[in-house]
Amino acid sequence: MSGTSEGPAPSVDLIRPADTESNSGTSSTSSTSSMPSMPSVASVASVTSMASMASSHVAAGTALLRGAFAAAPLAMAVVDREGLVVTANESLGALLGIDPEVLVGKVAADLVDLASDTRAWHAYREVLRGRQARLRCTRRLKHPDGHSLWAQVTVTPLPAETAAEAAEGSGSEGSRASEGVQGYGGRGVLLSVADISARRELQARLRHLQMHDPVTRLPNRTLFFERVSAALEAESYEQSGTGRIGLCYLDLDGFKAINDTLGHRVGDRLLAAVAERLTRCAEEAGLARRNPGAVAPLVARLGGDEFALLIEDSTGTDQLADLAESVLKALQLPFDLAGQRMSVSASIGVVERHAAGTTPTGLMQAADTTLYWAKADGKSRWTLFDPERNAHRMTRQALSSTLRPAIERGEFTLDYQPLVGMADGRVHGVEALVRWHHPQFGTLTPNRFIGLAEEDGSIVQLGRWVLATACRQARRWQLERPDKPPIFVSVNVAVRQVWDSDLVADVAEILAETGLPAELLQLELTESAVMGSAGRPLQALQALSDMGVGIAIDDFGTGYSNLAYLSRLPVSVLKLDGSFVRGFQYEGEGVAPNPADEIVVEAMIQLAHRLGLTVTAECVETAAQAERLRRIGCDTGQGWLYSRPVGADRISLLMGGSSCRQG
Repeated sequence: MSGTSEGPAPSVDLIRPADTESNSGTSSTSSTSSMPSMPSVASVASVTSMASMASSHVAAGTALLRGAFAAAPLAMAVVDREGLVVTANESLGALLGIDPEVLVGKVAADLVDLASDTRAWHAYREVLRGRQARLRCTRRLKHPDGHSLWAQVTVTPLPAETAAEAAEGSGSEGSRASEGVQGYGGRGVLLSVADISARRELQARLRHLQMHDPVTRLPNRTLFFERVSAALEAESYEQSGTGRIGLCYLDLDGFKAINDTLGHRVGDRLLAAVAERLTRCAEEAGLARRNPGAVAPLVARLGGDEFALLIEDSTGTDQLADLAESVLKALQLPFDLAGQRMSVSASIGVVERHAAGTTPTGLMQAADTTLYWAKADGKSRWTLFDPERNAHRMTRQALSSTLRPAIERGEFTLDYQPLVGMADGRVHGVEALVRWHHPQFGTLTPNRFIGLAEEDGSIVQLGRWVLATACRQARRWQLERPDKPPIFVSVNVAVRQVWDSDLVADVAEILAETGLPAELLQLELTESAVMGSAGRPLQALQALSDMGVGIAIDDFGTGYSNLAYLSRLPVSVLKLDGSFVRGFQYEGEGVAPNPADEIVVEAMIQLAHRLGLTVTAECVETAAQAERLRRIGCDTGQGWLYSRPVGADRISLLMGGSSCRQG
């Protein structure tokens, strides 16, 4: 368009009378006399011919300009210095749904909604006054038929001649318009409007794909941090809201085992199902506030099995605690996917603080630390950020760097938790649980360092020490009570111990050194480690079983439970995961038991018994739970109802009692 509007300008100069006479006089002067020479007839005819030709070129250029303007596919209008439409082409009329002739005399800014945007309106006025070269902005326009469209509006100055020539192309209205342009200083502006709705829609779709997780359809990490940054801007929390921000940062417990054993397809389906439950929790939390302006928490998948729920106008920690509780309850119900019944829980880090002075990085660091605390405290729980605890928090790097030396320095000890007979209430065995007495961070539970030990391989050295110490203590109890039935000791074994060490030789050597009978030793492996065992792991388990060592599956039911497959493994004990027991009735809470949970547990116990296996229930916390488990045939129980993990001397006292019933 710039070439069309500026092109005719040079030819216009050819028809200026003063210039023509002066130039011709100068060019034709040959005398030195000061008196001007009279033009000859030939020279006058020549000038007349040139003027006629110039006039023809100007007329042709003007006609070309008018035709191009009228037929252009780009919607355009010439606007005078007062902001009124001088002329408009057919494309603009079609775009706006208004006859082009009707547009003449209209306020141009109203047609494209410039006045509603302060910055656009100011820039538009500057272009009209000749103080700014161009305005380009995007506006959303409403068509008379009701549909909306996105338009890119461009306003550029026009030379005086071009504006007048374009205006003259509209009949009588054009003549008056041309006079209007000339009357206001001879200059106007060109308003062009392009429909960019399709481009905007494509951009919106691409942005949605870029900002959302393809598996769960939730906002992804990028969009989540955009929302966090926006919520922490002063304009956001000063104009409305509570001025506080809250975050529930959660990680699924046990998801990796499911993903590794059943494959990524099932893992993705589980993530999508979890996302649906989290979204439902967020929607219910938004409705519970009963505030018309309240917005439901944003649910996002940050990657892997990590999710976040962002509360942009938090009312306090109580609101966040309620949300975290609802999430835990929602995830307690098993998932039925592709014929598989599976359970996952979540550990949740909860952070709530003033938006002022908070940064996205600081918020996420606090949430990540709190999530780590929740996992370290036993998983399947939520933990609120504690500044004092954070002041002394440990880091994975610090622990990892001191793990191997700690084994050599003797910083580890063992606690024991009783395994109690459901029928007689007596201690039949104990599970050995390692503790790290860190000189800087205090006493650490296995959840805080076993994963690190497995990663760097120090689990082999640590596991050998745990096994030897536990067997030595079990033999000591046996010798102290020669007239009583001996108790067995159960020791957890990591998969890496089976692969990276000669576990069978280690066990045989330790049993020989301590004198502990093999039948008084039980080794616990997780379900994901045992199921699908082949090659070296299966050979090792079979050799240990042949020695008389018991093999137990820990946390049974959290993976892809296949009891029929167990008949081909040298397994003697199933330890039911605590998630099954939690569905049983709690004392004093008036909570109705879930019949389905009892049916599932009873069926598992009966089938295990038919396979010659004994069953231990984990996380038994109330007498009501213990009674129900006893009634459906569970063999032993383990949990705080009987005892927390305690030292060896305390176990000796418990063994001396008639029964174990400690809350």
